[in-house]
Amino acid sequence: MVTMLAAEYRGVLVFFASIWFYATLSHGSGFTFRHSTVLDPHGKCHLKWRSDQRTITFEMEVESKGYIGFGLSPNGAMALSDIVIGGVVDGTPYLQDYFTDANRKVHRDLQQNYRLEYGQENSTHTVLAFSRDLLTCDTSDKDITESTVRVIWAYHSEDIGPSGPKYHGVNRGRKSIRLLDPESKANIPSGTASFNLRNINVPVPFKDTAYWCQLFMIPEVQQKHHIIRIEPLIEKGHENLVHHILLYQCDSRLNESELFSGHECYHPNMPDSFRTCETIVFAWAIGGEGFTYPPHVGLSVGTLIDPVYVLMETHYDNPALQQGVLDSSGLRLFYTPELRRYDAGVIETGVWVSLNHMLPPGMPEYVSEGHCTHECLQESLGQEMPSGVSVFAVLMHAHLAGRAIRTRHFRKQKELQPLSHDEGFDFNFQEFQLLNDERLLLPGDNLITECKYTTKGRQNMTWGGLSTRDEMCLSYLLYYPRVNLARCESVPGIYRQLTFIGVKEIQVPVTTWPYLIKSPKKYSNLSFTEAMDKYRWSKKKGRSFNQMVLQLPITARCTKWGKEDWETEGMIVSPPEVKSEVKLPSMMCRSASGLNTGVVLLLFTMCLTYSIVQSCSSL
Repeated sequence: MVTMLAAEYRGVLVFFASIWFYATLSHGSGFTFRHSTVLDPHGKCHLKWRSDQRTITFEMEVESKGYIGFGLSPNGAMALSDIVIGGVVDGTPYLQDYFTDANRKVHRDLQQNYRLEYGQENSTHTVLAFSRDLLTCDTSDKDITESTVRVIWAYHSEDIGPSGPKYHGVNRGRKSIRLLDPESKANIPSGTASFNLRNINVPVPFKDTAYWCQLFMIPEVQQKHHIIRIEPLIEKGHENLVHHILLYQCDSRLNESELFSGHECYHPNMPDSFRTCETIVFAWAIGGEGFTYPPHVGLSVGTLIDPVYVLMETHYDNPALQQGVLDSSGLRLFYTPELRRYDAGVIETGVWVSLNHMLPPGMPEYVSEGHCTHECLQESLGQEMPSGVSVFAVLMHAHLAGRAIRTRHFRKQKELQPLSHDEGFDFNFQEFQLLNDERLLLPGDNLITECKYTTKGRQNMTWGGLSTRDEMCLSYLLYYPRVNLARCESVPGIYRQLTFIGVKEIQVPVTTWPYLIKSPKKYSNLSFTEAMDKYRWSKKKGRSFNQMVLQLPITARCTKWGKEDWETEGMIVSPPEVKSEVKLPSMMCRSASGLNTGVVLLLFTMCLTYSIVQSCSSL
């Protein structure tokens, strides 16, 4: 009797699950996915996704008839990843939630949080759609936030067997994506004029990573125009070689003889004119699709205060050490005489790039803070735009040691929600991040750009500088209407940093930079950079140094375009006292008690999956 009832029960489960599957397949095929990307360099693995305030839905299309694997990784590697694996067997889709331990061993997750939406297969491809909550409250899952996430993927020609998934071999990869980016509509009027900034047959250097810089002049126009979209022009076949492109505004008095010339960036012999190009106008990174300005804002060109010369920096990633590769990638800029209501501006905030910014070696975590002081914003915005400016996008910028960045916003000593944040910062994935809602920046507000680094494995100090082995801590704010404020930054005092390691006196008069130490004897005649490297750092000393630096008086940088400064430039102030820190918004975990209808249906579907049929037979 019990056996008959169990058999009938299983039959009911299969019946309802089958009905639900075909219903979701019919419904799922009508999903509108707002975002998409190609995950692999050969175009065999495509990902689409959409999200709301609570859930996210993915669709993967892979040129394979076996299983598909998709995961969220803390660093792009297999270890400690949140993984889902699925496929289609005999017309029936299956899906299974997994995770990996620190040794990369795959385990089936006891809490199944990925929901199968639909799946189908033809003679060459498999399509699988699945969804999950952004926050699952499962310690084996990765929370999905506005931060950068490392997506990992894999596939196999065979489906999962009773012993689990077979090793995928070379059919795998990783990609950095911001899954919760607001939708950026790329639609621009048909026939919109454009111009290209392109490298011409640049020989990709025979080394793992390299940076190529080239100067350009913005095309002359007879009247003011607005640039309304910028998108990448990546040479076909070089999608994995070109990792990011940055566009900097240069001094308008630049030496025109160096125009259209190229040189390896940050090289000692780099032309002097290249060093005048400091303010980022645009940034693209691998996986990005370009940037479209909001319909009421444009980047002005053609007037006396607009960019005339720009420097394009191209980062080439060549781990396979390919030889003889010539690249002509670049950017396309769309512009129109039909002016938008507002001119866009860019404010550079954070830590002023200098040797005063230093990170001890061997630190699992080190925090730097750059201040856009309320004195600077009070003076500049108070004179130029008392009603404030609206920030609509932010680019957070650090180098190879960077791990997390956030731009904190304060008004009348009260902290607001961060302007932007990225807890999974990836140097090779840097783009302007469009804000969900524009943020008003008022006179008297202040900002803190907070950067977290790791210097584990480094033997010497890391210094603030232009090289990728040096560091930066910057936020570039895209805003409107444009005002005459280029930089709102700070730099910590250097003398107290030197006294931490025991420096007592420097040599005067100062004739060199970095300047030389006079006493104590163990540092005599060493530059301060050499003295810092000579000091025997430990994690404990590094933490104490970090706490001290965060409390030091800071020198404010408050500059206009060109070489002019606001009166608050050079002002020495104490960092603001933060009485209470605003935590990043998070979702409330749902009650674990009680199974809702969706969970029951998910269990039904799990009973149909090829990999757990035997488990279901024991119900």
